[in-house]
Amino acid sequence: MNKLKYFILIGLFVTISLKYGSEARGVFTQNTNFIINTYIDLKETIQDSIKEHFSQVDEIRALREKNIKLSESATLLTAYSHRLNDYLKKEDMSEYAPSLELVRALSYANLNDYYKVWIDYQDFNASKLYGLVYNGNSAGIVVEKDGNPLALLMGDPKAIFSVYIGEQNIPGVVFGKKKEVHVRYIPLWMHPQVGDEVITSGLDGIFFKGLRVGVVTNVIEEELSKTAVIKPYVNLEIPAYYYIIKQN
Repeated sequence: MNKLKYFILIGLFVTISLKYGSEARGVFTQNTNFIINTYIDLKETIQDSIKEHFSQVDEIRALREKNIKLSESATLLTAYSHRLNDYLKKEDMSEYAPSLELVRALSYANLNDYYKVWIDYQDFNASKLYGLVYNGNSAGIVVEKDGNPLALLMGDPKAIFSVYIGEQNIPGVVFGKKKEVHVRYIPLWMHPQVGDEVITSGLDGIFFKGLRVGVVTNVIEEELSKTAVIKPYVNLEIPAYYYIIKQN
């Protein structure tokens, strides 16, 4: 009797397999694919999370190392500034203490002019000119327009300030020319070279000496002076924040 039941069960299984086998395999395959896809998605999510975690860890580590170097530099600069100001006091000269303040870019002054930007600067004095700094480079100047501070970025024809070229500190004056920037009024007997770095001279009272401006790409010899064409370090993309050089 038990054997009969056993053979009956086997027969039913074979019959069901023959009749519904393809449907059963389809359901099985569908469920299997779902499980595999779910597994792969979960695996990729976990891998992405792990990569993101380690990326953040690496970034935090790099920022910590950078912060240590910056702290060391700040300490050394403080020591240098104290030594310098002690010397200036002995020579009966005023202290040298340039000051920066973070300012926010608000909007373009004109929609078709990307070289003029309104900025938010609460201590603005309309009678003064200010230097604008971004990432340690000269970015332009700040002037008064309708009683408000207007940033004239590198490339604006009125973004004018004095500079030095190369290791010989060849003097000149920056004039914006849209995508190009020119350094004019270079004496004919001086010889700026392609590749020379241009820095602020500090002689105009707008910038302090040593801020990077750009690199010479061409030198034009004119009748009374030379003009150096430079590629500025600050590009035309408008960042949200700058540093302004405060005026005493």
